[in-house]
Amino acid sequence: MPKSTVNTRVFELIAGHPIVDLVNTLDWRFRERGPEDLLASPRDLLAFTEQSRLITADQSRRLARVNPAAGARVLEEVRELREAAAQVFYASLDGAGPAPSWLKRLEACFREADSHRRLEWRAPCLEWAIPESPLSPELPLWILSRSTEQLMASGDMQRLCACANPACRWLFLDTSKNHTRRWCDMKICGNRMKARRFKALHKV
Repeated sequence: MPKSTVNTRVFELIAGHPIVDLVNTLDWRFRERGPEDLLASPRDLLAFTEQSRLITADQSRRLARVNPAAGARVLEEVRELREAAAQVFYASLDGAGPAPSWLKRLEACFREADSHRRLEWRAPCLEWAIPESPLSPELPLWILSRSTEQLMASGDMQRLCACANPACRWLFLDTSKNHTRRWCDMKICGNRMKARRFKALHKV
């Protein structure tokens, strides 16, 4: 795959699904002093979708040249999709239902993305796909919307978990053999929480 000239940020794609990784781009969502948005610019959005293998390096470069206002608008719409998905995911994990307003936002995103699908022949079978040409600034939004719809309507929702670090709570799909994964990344939150427990046990 050709290397993109767009990517400026490298994302930690540890969740097992692009839309779950997207929710994690609002980092430290539950931290007292506030979160950090890793989608700080339209270029960050292109970097994320390319690194997630949802668009190609060539598409990323071409989309980087679109009207800046269009790129900023799509970024805001993707952030809205992200927060609507986050509401559903965290509500599901907490045993509650998401607010109707967020479901309406998701429905609008899904309908918009579906309206741009076309039936294409991709040997050896037919496939519903979003055409690559003409290239639209909304392509990342439409692809992420389709990805969200597919996950939320699948049995994989049963694998959804949150990192056991209460300040982190990054989401992931637990595909471990015994479904015992607790951390977004053992090297980060796992070691951090182990160190915290050790310090508490040995506090003088």
